[in-house]
Amino acid sequence: MSTNYPVFNCKNGDDVIRAVKDYNVSFVQFWFVDILGNLKSFQVTPDELEAAFEEGMGFDGSSILGFTRIEESDMIAFPDASSFQICSWRPMDRPVARMFCDIRTPDGNPYEGDPRYVLRRLVDKAAQKGYTYYVGPELEFFLFADSTCPRPLDSGGYFDAPPLDLGNEVRRDIIFALQKMGIDVEYSHHEVAPSQHEIDLRYNEALKMADIAMTYKVVVKEIARKHGVYATFMPKPIFGENGSGMHVHQSLFKNGKNAFFDANDPHHLSAEARHYIAGLLTHASEITCITNQWVNSYKRLVPGYEAPVYIAWAQRNRSSLIRVPMYKPGKEAATRIELRNPDPACNPYLAFAAMLGAGLEGIEKGYEVPRAVEENIFAMEAEDLSAKGIDSLPGSLYEAAVALRDSALMKEVLGEHTHQNLVGNKLIEWDAYRTHVSEFELKRYLPVL
Repeated sequence: MSTNYPVFNCKNGDDVIRAVKDYNVSFVQFWFVDILGNLKSFQVTPDELEAAFEEGMGFDGSSILGFTRIEESDMIAFPDASSFQICSWRPMDRPVARMFCDIRTPDGNPYEGDPRYVLRRLVDKAAQKGYTYYVGPELEFFLFADSTCPRPLDSGGYFDAPPLDLGNEVRRDIIFALQKMGIDVEYSHHEVAPSQHEIDLRYNEALKMADIAMTYKVVVKEIARKHGVYATFMPKPIFGENGSGMHVHQSLFKNGKNAFFDANDPHHLSAEARHYIAGLLTHASEITCITNQWVNSYKRLVPGYEAPVYIAWAQRNRSSLIRVPMYKPGKEAATRIELRNPDPACNPYLAFAAMLGAGLEGIEKGYEVPRAVEENIFAMEAEDLSAKGIDSLPGSLYEAAVALRDSALMKEVLGEHTHQNLVGNKLIEWDAYRTHVSEFELKRYLPVL
């Protein structure tokens, strides 16, 4: 790792101001996201940092999707000093840094429509019960020649090496850029579809990981652009090929030990882990609009392309919604569950909050987990699915939005403001989609009808 890009561990505003001076930082970008997970940013000069830490930086919240009405537009962004890092895709001669922000109202209270606050509130709820929530997402992406057409750069497949894998150098530079920002990478590889890639991040506490996931998306796109190609996290850009997922590994720790591990259980899962799984399964349909929030997400969530659509769990079965990776002796801390339906185009703050909220509900109310399904669910007929009590995830954004709208739990998890705005936005998106006359319809019907 280049020593030109130091990794910071700032505790407060004074640490940030000192780092900015020591490394001659020209601007600091203040980052936050709207309810859909779109990154928002504005830049401040070093001279404004002291005031920003003391008073925050005001902005017009009415211009941010899902934030406020015009008569309640004043919002204040307070930078989180612990998130300060120099942007590794920018040159070091006049470096630019970034910090994530917490959004507050003018009276100083956390703004309920801030996705980072939604997740922080759920993390705090878990902490009150003694839990620390860890997540490790696997964000897949495609590399195309440009943003106008999904034309793959290669015809490689799963784990293929160069010369079939033509994105190897791009992935390598992405990893270097992530490491320069203190982000730990476990491994990377070519994925199943042509020009599809995956870089796996080492697990971390949920709020930090949501910040990391947002940074990861920016780094991937910026490094791809420097290579003259386009990176996309669109869930299903190519018809007939696998889409991009974001499998999320998750666990709860208590008193420094993995609360999901039980040496005496056949799956090495504690009662808490089983209740947590049951919570995710019970509320799976209600959180799907959060983990898979676009019309295009449901082009991926269909049988036959390795995307899980059936609400079941298993240890070895990758056709189930939740998989429990095999336990390795001496690796108790690695005991975890893997939720496989989310895609990388979701808002990670809301997605992690929804998962944690469903899991905690299972623990609090003692949900009973159904029997594990180790058979290939993709090969089952409808009668078999019905006999085993295996339901499916929503088949469209509309179905998912209705399930979210009617979910009392997700209204509590997201807060009324975010819940109402997200449901409303998704129903508007669905209406625009269903009334659009597509190229498919014109080619199929115009010549014959």
